[in-house]
Amino acid sequence: MATNKPNRLWTGLILFLAIIIITGGIIIWFRFKPEQPIEISISKPQGWSGNISVVGAVTKPGFYPFKAGDSIDALIRAAGGADNSANLSGLELYVPGAGGEQGAQKVDINRAEVWMLDALPGIGETLAQRIVDYRLKNGPFRNIDELLKVPGIGTTTFARIKDLITVAGR
Repeated sequence: MATNKPNRLWTGLILFLAIIIITGGIIIWFRFKPEQPIEISISKPQGWSGNISVVGAVTKPGFYPFKAGDSIDALIRAAGGADNSANLSGLELYVPGAGGEQGAQKVDINRAEVWMLDALPGIGETLAQRIVDYRLKNGPFRNIDELLKVPGIGTTTFARIKDLITVAGR
C-alpha cells in the first residue's frame, strides 16, 4: 500500500493541474476579443466639372468649361493655345478653399482692350485709350511700373490698380 500513496499523489497533482489549465483556458476564451476587422474603403474619384480660368500667355484668356479627365493641353487649346512668349515648363494651378475668396483675376495690360482697362478703378475710357495707345507706340510693357509713364496715370491711380494688373509672362 505504500506504493499506492505516491500514485494517488501524482494522480491528484495531475488532476489539479488539468483543472487549472482547463479553467485558465475557459477564462482566456471568454475574455479574448478578436480585433475588429479593418475595413478599407476606396472613395470613388470625384467627377469634377465646372469652369476654369485660363490666363497668362494664351491667345484667348478667360473661363472655360472642364470635366474630369480633361488634360492641361486640352484646356490651353480651348483658350486658343499658348502664345510665343509662354513658358510651359512651370504652370500654376490655384484652387480656392470652400467659402474662401477667390483672388481677383488680374488684367494683363499688354493684352487688355480699352473696355477691360476702363473697368479698373480710377481708369476711365480716356486713360484706358491712352494705355492702349502707349502700348501700340512703345511696345509691350516690361513690368507694371512702366504704366506710370502713361500720361495721366500718377502714383495714386497706380496704387489703386497695381494689385489688379499684370504683365504676361512676368
